Amino acid sequence: MSHSRATTSPINQVFLDRWSPRSFLEKEISDEVLFSLFETSRQIPSTFNPQPWEFILARTQEDREKFYSFIVEGNLAWCQKAPVLALIISEMNNEKDFNKSHSSDTGEAWVYLLLEATKKGLITYPMTGFDFESARRSLNIPEKYTIHALVAIGYQSKKEEFPEINQQRENSIPRHETKELSFKGGFGQHIK
Repeated sequence: MSHSRATTSPINQVFLDRWSPRSFLEKEISDEVLFSLFETSRQIPSTFNPQPWEFILARTQEDREKFYSFIVEGNLAWCQKAPVLALIISEMNNEKDFNKSHSSDTGEAWVYLLLEATKKGLITYPMTGFDFESARRSLNIPEKYTIHALVAIGYQSKKEEFPEINQQRENSIPRHETKELSFKGGFGQHIK
């Protein structure tokens, strides 16, 4: 599953194999495989251990239809083939006060999940192309939770089975150079 992204330093192959295609195969994911993804996300550290992340899953046709009601048309066109949709949310307030690290902790949980999915031969596609407030209402999400993203999870189909208009988008995208993403000693001083 390797892609043509180049690296400037050696990294584990799983990071190169991971990308986000939209061409899903209409094939169910077994409970054993699916819940192993969420088990990996359970294992991450969180600041003061509140574990603020949660995933709302849509696996049945009835649950997916509920999710389809708030997904924008462009995303709906391809994500209807994904057997699992997962809405990523996090609780902003812990028992004492506002949890400043809820977003970063939740991001770590999501990364564990996507890497485990990649290792298991699955693809994941995160999106924010949906109506957040409609999702909140449809799924009864309390205001103390932040909605982060919606993820389609499944097996990849051949891109030729994908609508022609979208086939050219089914390639991995080049990444920014490391030196463009890193500062030395303070903002604005890029590493050379």
